[in-house]
Amino acid sequence: LQLVESGGGLVQSAGSLTPSCAASGTTLDDYAIGWFRQSPGKDREIMSCISDSSRSKNHADSVKGRFTIYRDNAKNTFLLQMNSLKPEDTGVYYCVAEYLGGCPRMITLEAFNYWGQGTQVTVSS
Repeated sequence: LQLVESGGGLVQSAGSLTPSCAASGTTLDDYAIGWFRQSPGKDREIMSCISDSSRSKNHADSVKGRFTIYRDNAKNTFLLQMNSLKPEDTGVYYCVAEYLGGCPRMITLEAFNYWGQGTQVTVSS
């Protein structure tokens, strides 16, 4: 499985972006998927994830109500719709996946074995 992000960029505060993660090599049907963010001076933190069955979905408290993760099975892709962006949302966003993975609330980076290369999101004030 290979993951490639796209769709980052520069946006003004309160704006929206929807980065996407395209998968190749296999389908994402049996994979948990997610997005992590690394902001300047901070550790990488989970933003959103969906379990392999899509029965479980979680978002970090800091982005609840603003970010939505969803699959586009027809394109073997998943996306992170980000609305009402704030300057503190600035960072590199990584898409991740794990075969037959779950999405518990406190999931960590180590639960995912597949990573994209990251896409920069910058929110100006």
